[in-house]
This record gives sequence, structure tokens and C-alpha cells, in this order.
Amino acid sequence: LQKLVNETFQKLWFTPTLHHDKEAMTRKILNITDVVAACRDTGYDWFEQLLQNLLKSEEDTSYKPVKKACTQLVDNLVEHILKYEESLSDSDNKGVNSGRLVACITTLFLFSKIRPQLMVKHAMTMQPYLTTKCSTQNDFMVICNVAKILELVVPLMEHPSETFLATIEEDLMKLIIKYGMTVVQHCVSCLGAVVNKVTQNYKFVWACFNRYYGALSKLKSQHQEDPNSTVLTANKPALLRSLFTVGALCRHFDFDQEDFKGNSKVNIKDKVLELLMYFTKHSDEEVQTKAIIGLGFAFIQHPSLMFEQDVKTLYNSILSDKNCSVNLKIQVLKNLQTYLQEEDTRMQQADRDWKKVAKQEDLKEMGDISSGMSSSIMQLYLKQVLEAFFHNQSNVRHFALNVIALTLNQGLIHPVQCVPYLIAMGTDPEPSMRNKADQQLVEIDKKYAGFIHV
Repeated sequence: LQKLVNETFQKLWFTPTLHHDKEAMTRKILNITDVVAACRDTGYDWFEQLLQNLLKSEEDTSYKPVKKACTQLVDNLVEHILKYEESLSDSDNKGVNSGRLVACITTLFLFSKIRPQLMVKHAMTMQPYLTTKCSTQNDFMVICNVAKILELVVPLMEHPSETFLATIEEDLMKLIIKYGMTVVQHCVSCLGAVVNKVTQNYKFVWACFNRYYGALSKLKSQHQEDPNSTVLTANKPALLRSLFTVGALCRHFDFDQEDFKGNSKVNIKDKVLELLMYFTKHSDEEVQTKAIIGLGFAFIQHPSLMFEQDVKTLYNSILSDKNCSVNLKIQVLKNLQTYLQEEDTRMQQADRDWKKVAKQEDLKEMGDISSGMSSSIMQLYLKQVLEAFFHNQSNVRHFALNVIALTLNQGLIHPVQCVPYLIAMGTDPEPSMRNKADQQLVEIDKKYAGFIHV
């Protein structure tokens, strides 16, 4: 069936179009972007998998029709966007981003994710979209997808101009300062790729970090002096933004490097931990949640912080306390899920990099160091995560099951620790949860040949 699906889409979309047949190309573009727009809520895994499979199938052949078709599609999508912009500037709808533009840019991002080289020559065309005036959901989607494209593509450019790079850095910084969580997350991630891999403009990032870190330190001092101060209430939006942004910056930059802090002996990660931990004890749940989100980000850069006694106590008490807010429980589980997903991505990247340099290093050993830490971390929180399988809120159960599925798939724990809980989840009132638990049991049974029936 998969072979049939691949062949069908290859004929429809991924067969080169004759250069003079503009009409056929336009039909193809409209067709693909319609499908991408329709999948906005269900996700694009199928598209990525399809593209991956088709490109892989011709890796060892001299004739590469899929690669040629992809190049045509990307070039024409960019052309389509520029024409669309022109038509907008002639009308009264200036500044309004339609679903079609979002679908075009999302499609370009999907191509960039699988073959970023296809977008290298278009990076400079994409950059101005970072200055989109944001008034609708579509505008924000344009900015986030452009940031994701540039994050993948800019590091591959050969000798990009300094002006272009400086403009991207400034555009991203303006967006980080001005907009909400989703935009901040994608723009900090893009800034991480541009600065760490290309410009090494650490001073620029250090100044931004200090702006938010300084604001947090000041708000902490004010709170210590008078927890009921009206100044703090007035400054709540600044506090929430600072907690989130400090965490997001710590996820993508290691501020303990000399490039950032110079000769200073201050341990930045410990200082950040102390600050964020302080606000997890705040009386306002929204502040607590943002502080926990910030911690989750910092732990991706420095997983060893999850062994700190205060962190263990915080996470485990939130997960095991029956009276604790559901939002906080979900956030702790989301933090663990994101950490495991990032580790998985890192391992896959390390695997790909190693294959490129052939067998000069012992990959198993390289992977084991990282998975050894992940395994130790999951053992700390495993009991409480498994107990969350029985929480009366389905959202809590959903995220607990996600964490356990990732942990099992990465081989970080022995299934014997989870099987009774997965079997118990077979009676969950939510069909999606029952199916996922059953799926995990089938996987375990395959891997450990009849283990469950023993």
C-alpha cells in the first residue's frame, strides 16, 4: 500500500514539469498548497515521510527526477509568493496574509526540513517576511515558518553578506521583545542557529539575556521585600515574559562559555536555576507555570540540573500531590517530554554525522553517554510519571503516556517497570489512550519476544 501511495504522489507532484508548461506548474502548486492547508490541524508527518522516502529511493541513481521536481516546486512556490505580494500591493488588502500565503510558506518549510539546500538561494527573499506586521493568526504563522526556514537554511549559505546577517539578527530580536511565546520560541531558536553556527555575535545575545535576567533579579528583590506589593502586580506581564525568555535563551545558548561572560567566575546556569526556582514558589499559578516552562528550557541545555535536590523535590511533589494544580502537573510532564524529544533528535543527528565521517569513532559509546544520562534522569521521575496514568484528568494521563512511550522507544528503562501500568491503561475511558497503550505493549512484545505473556 505504501509503495502505491508513493508512486501515486510521485506521478502527481514529484515528476518534473516541462519548463514551458506554466499552467501545469501552477496547478501543481495550488494542489500541493491546498493539501498542506487542509492538513494544518492534523500535522504534516505524512508529507515529510513521503518526501523522505521518494528522495531516498533515488539516492544511488544518476537520474534524479524527484530532486529535479522538488527544485522546480520550491523555485515556483517562491515565485508564486512574490506574485501574490505584488497583487496585494495593488489592492486595498495590503498587510493581510491569506491562507494561501501561509500554505505556500508552510510548504517551503516542509521542503526545507527534508532538503534545506533547496532553499539556500531563496534565503534572502524570505528574510523581509520577518518584518510582517502582525494582526492575525495567519501573520504569526508566516513569521514562525519563515524563522524556521531561515534557521535551517542560513547555516548552509556560502559567504552570506554581513548586512543580511545583521538584518536577520535585528529582526529576530525585535520579534523576541515584542510578541508572545510561540514567536519568541521560534525566533530564539533561529537566532541560536544564526549566532552559534554563523556570526558568533555573542555580545548581541548576551545583552538581550542580561536585559531579561536583570529584570528577573530586580523583580525577585521586590518580591522578597514585599510579596503583596502593587508594583509586582503591575509588573506581572514583564515577569511572565522574562521567565519565559530567559529560559528560551538558555535552551539555545550556553552562557557559561567564555564567549558570553568573559573571565567572570559566576556560574550562570546555577544563577538562572536559583532565580527560576524562586518563582516556582510564587502564589500566582501563572507565574509558577512560566517559571517551570523556563526551567524545562534550561534543562535541555544542561540536563544535569535535573539531578539537583530542589528540582527533584519540585517535580516529584507536583506530580504526586493530589491537590496540586492540573496545569502544573501537565507542564512538568511536557518538560520531560520535550527533553526526551530533544535528546532523540540529538542522537539521530549524531548518528547521521557519524555515518558521514565513517567509522572513525565508536558510535555506541558516544550514544551511550547521552542515553546514560537520560536513563538516570527518567529513573528519578519514573514512579511519579507512571502514577499519573491513574489521574482523573485525561490530559494528565495523555502526557504521562507520551513520556513513557518516548522513554520506552529510546530504551531508557526496562519494560518490566511499565507493563502493569500499560495493561491497566487498557481500560482507560479514552479510546485514543487505550490504543496508544496497546500499541506500546505490542512493541514491547515484538522486541522482547513473548515477554508480556510470560
